[in-house]
Amino acid sequence: MASLDKTAEHPNFTHEIRVGWGDCDPAKIAYTGRLPWFALEAIDAWWEHHLGGDGWFQMELDRGTGTPFVHMSLDFRSPVTPRHRLICEVWPTRLGNSSIEFRVNASQGGTLCFEGRFVCVFVDPDGFRPKSAPDDMRAIIEPLIR
Repeated sequence: MASLDKTAEHPNFTHEIRVGWGDCDPAKIAYTGRLPWFALEAIDAWWEHHLGGDGWFQMELDRGTGTPFVHMSLDFRSPVTPRHRLICEVWPTRLGNSSIEFRVNASQGGTLCFEGRFVCVFVDPDGFRPKSAPDDMRAIIEPLIR
């Protein structure tokens, strides 16, 4: 589930994730490898919300624009568990000629669990070569950068 809060100074897009028992290890916290998965799901939901359609799938097949990742980093703050929904706030922090950087802050029960930085490059999916961010996408992204 995603929402867009237009009442704040900056639009806050959030994506809610149900953390299940199968996402967790014997210590009863989410497997470390699931955290990037949750963040990528939230970024895909951001694209879907702002562009419509199916997010990355539509971008690649219908718009002819891929966005593979060239950098990911996460800082862990508090364990993620099935106790509460994981609320991932997503926003773009930078838009270059052929790259975009996202920030994802994920919280449960009002506690920051992890924060991450994710950088993608716009590419032509057929040749897998960098390309400039399409103008229509740039027009959507630029006002949301913070």
